[in-house]
Amino acid sequence: MINEQENNQPESKQSDLFTEKMIGTRTIILSGEINEQIAKEVCSQLLLLESINDEPINLFISSNGGHVDSGYLIFDMINFIKPKVNIIGSGWVVSAGALIYLSSEKERRYCLPNTRFMIHEPSGGTQGQSSDMQITANEILRTREKINQLIAKETGKDIEKVRKDTARDFWLTAEEALEYGIVNKIIKERSEIK
Repeated sequence: MINEQENNQPESKQSDLFTEKMIGTRTIILSGEINEQIAKEVCSQLLLLESINDEPINLFISSNGGHVDSGYLIFDMINFIKPKVNIIGSGWVVSAGALIYLSSEKERRYCLPNTRFMIHEPSGGTQGQSSDMQITANEILRTREKINQLIAKETGKDIEKVRKDTARDFWLTAEEALEYGIVNKIIKERSEIK
């Protein structure tokens, strides 16, 4: 009979090696839906790397979006810590993922050639009493305007254009995101990150 602890040991060693290499290269990968658990993990990694030294951190993001407040938690933490964060879009950077992507200084926003971006207004469902539904609707409108203001500020676009673009799902290729002002540089190799 195989001991389960012995059977799991190689996987644990691989995980430890992976963690060690990611810390050593000051790299974080944010992939998938943005939720409270992912936000906690990314923020913990940011704080851990800050505790080691002030060298820049590389955060790779490929996300289909998710919870906007979890996105803002990561956004705020990136701006809170002392090390600068290079954000590298890969795969797709959508909705709350785009919000996080815009958290770094423009010169630190990179993407790989096949990255797709999508910005839009936040959505949310509500149920219950009509007064509660109205409160939630007002909060969604306030969040939408906050995101639109952020996109306008970070891209240099006129707020009216941003409002028009985010009224529906607005998809951009890497080249279109570069032209729009979301991306600073499309890169193919790590050596292109300054």
